[in-house]
Amino acid sequence: MSHRALSWVVLLACMAPLAMSAKTTPTTTQSASPPAATLADPRCPAIPFADANAGAVSVPSAPDAWGGPRTGNEATLSSRVVEYRIQASLDPDKHTIDGKQQLNWRNRSTQPVCTVYLHLYLNGFESSGSTFMSEQRTRGFRFRSDVKTKDGDWGYTKLKRVVQGGQPVKWSFVQPDGGPSTDKTVVRLDLATPVAPGSATTLDIDFFNQLPRVVARTGYFGSFHLVAQWFPKIGVLELPGERGATAPRWNVHEFHLHSEFYADFGLYDVSLTVPSDYTVGATGELTGTPVKKDGKTTYRYVQGDVHDFAWTADKRTAKPLEATWTYPGGDPVKVKVLFPPEYADNAPTVLKATMDSLTYFSKTLGRYPYRTVTAVIPPYNAGEAGGMEYPTFFTADSIPNYKPGGIEQYALEFVTIHEFGHGYFYGILASNEFEEPMLDEGVNQYWDSRMLADRKQRIVPLPAKVAARLGFAPSVDPLDLDRLTAGLGDAKDPLGNNSWDRSDTGSYGSVYARTSTLLRGIEKQVGREAMSRAMKLYYERWKFRHPSLADFREALAEGTGQREIIERNFAQSVYGSQVVDDGVQSFTSVEELPKLGYVDGSDKPTSSEARGKAMSKTREAWKKSHPKAKPGSGPYPYRTSVVVKRSGADVPQVLKVTFADGSTETVRFAGQQKWFRWNWVRPSKAVKVQIDPDQLYMMDRSINDNTRALESNTDAGKYYGSRALAWMQILLAWVMGA
Repeated sequence: MSHRALSWVVLLACMAPLAMSAKTTPTTTQSASPPAATLADPRCPAIPFADANAGAVSVPSAPDAWGGPRTGNEATLSSRVVEYRIQASLDPDKHTIDGKQQLNWRNRSTQPVCTVYLHLYLNGFESSGSTFMSEQRTRGFRFRSDVKTKDGDWGYTKLKRVVQGGQPVKWSFVQPDGGPSTDKTVVRLDLATPVAPGSATTLDIDFFNQLPRVVARTGYFGSFHLVAQWFPKIGVLELPGERGATAPRWNVHEFHLHSEFYADFGLYDVSLTVPSDYTVGATGELTGTPVKKDGKTTYRYVQGDVHDFAWTADKRTAKPLEATWTYPGGDPVKVKVLFPPEYADNAPTVLKATMDSLTYFSKTLGRYPYRTVTAVIPPYNAGEAGGMEYPTFFTADSIPNYKPGGIEQYALEFVTIHEFGHGYFYGILASNEFEEPMLDEGVNQYWDSRMLADRKQRIVPLPAKVAARLGFAPSVDPLDLDRLTAGLGDAKDPLGNNSWDRSDTGSYGSVYARTSTLLRGIEKQVGREAMSRAMKLYYERWKFRHPSLADFREALAEGTGQREIIERNFAQSVYGSQVVDDGVQSFTSVEELPKLGYVDGSDKPTSSEARGKAMSKTREAWKKSHPKAKPGSGPYPYRTSVVVKRSGADVPQVLKVTFADGSTETVRFAGQQKWFRWNWVRPSKAVKVQIDPDQLYMMDRSINDNTRALESNTDAGKYYGSRALAWMQILLAWVMGA
């Protein structure tokens, strides 16, 4: 999920999840049951839920977790756990979907399974009593643009039939995270026949969807339909050694307002029936020839080795833009951009950004493994459907009256790159977005900004028309913008916390830019080449599996060869909420003048008057012998004193003092104390002091206090001027984009 709204893109570089709602019809509850962990079934051992506040895994997964690393020699890209065969028919007037689903699930554990759990995500928008909706009241969370759900805007999923091997299956709604009893986003299925270890079972499911009006994520507006998180999806049975699990557990959290998704890899074979005048786009490859009958057309899409499926249908779609991208040694990739007529000017930019992303991510992480990419530009008044990611399929931004240049172009390109990037971090690496959003939103933000910086693309945070009126177009580096918007001064929660166990929406939103800033700092500390090597290792080791934060940490430590740096950064910012906060408290450089009083054993004290006369003669003589002397030098040495205050984390730090004659003093310091002091006596006056001169610690709460100059100094002036300009740009962009 992503930076769709223009003002959020510029001001926050991060955002709260898109919210969506749902048309209310009560969903049948066959029985009210407590969580699975409290129920005993004599046929099978009980399997508990993952902890309601799980997150920030600290113990690395076992080497053979999820079947071990994929070598490329296997029959399939992933170790497929589930197969979905779905037939769905859209009624575009009522905005409903009739669906039939055959779900085949494999029990990877060494014990029989009598109960499985499904996500019914659309029920998060069934009523104000869902966990998703109620967290606005109970936690003060908010949506990205806070679009209100009005009467008639609600939506839901209704189970109509569940059968296993010809036997009906009983179901009941549960709340694994202790949410309200009115939440129906997780359903428990008590199987007629246990699934033996290593065996599989097939569930035949009939379901019905009422789509909501788009207020976030998914739904309809007019003839436009974005259909996402729409089918009953089985939860993940994690095994010992996987993401910190020590025993089998069901990872099947409720649909929280600040959360996204986590599912097993599998095969999707989906047939979609829509009116024949509608254009369809979907996850995967269109297979066979569409079948037309009675004014409707059925499209069949097939995709293996993904963990989700989404699609769109609209009768207003213009002729799509299409292109082919090929990476050396790989299959051609069909790239398609779907858009409504009012955003025809957006489509070429989205297409180019998608093609550029295919190249960059393939070169820097690993070759794109699928044969399609579909980008969708939502229509006017359906903007909250934008900025969402699904395997091989994503929604981009939509900007009215688009003109290349300025913030409009940056916003459109960045959202496109960001959503494509999710195809790697959310899609192929498939981390748990519920519990560890940093691994998807945060790491993706870092790699997206890195891509923009690598192609020398600076952000112009002004609409083109405003820049034209001003006669200039100031710019800022994408990674610098991440730091400016990371909220380092108010880091309330560790980056590694789960999506919903946070102080407020701002804390969740800060995961994007804070993670990017953290990883950029690590890159500066270990070197760009080492960081590039580590990221490639992470991708290669964990693609088509489900890495945890501990697995990411280990890949970075091994790939960079700098374990101490990696572990310190993770301890401070991922598992803790510390930031660096060193600053210059005082800085003086004054002449060491001749002493007053009894000096050098004299029996007569030197008076102030006598010293003054002697100093005048000495200065005059020195000037005559040094006619070209620079300011800050003279007959007497200078005593320079620096005091540094430490209000944040202990990091090995560097202090650099520059003197008027061009010489420098550099000291290294570390420790838990609150202040440090140094003194030097040098022939030249000190003119500038800098903490962290190479800016290795991007997580410093404020770098404003890292530099201090005693006299007019162009370096310090440029720094403060550029920072003021950056904030001015952000403010202007916020005003124009709000």
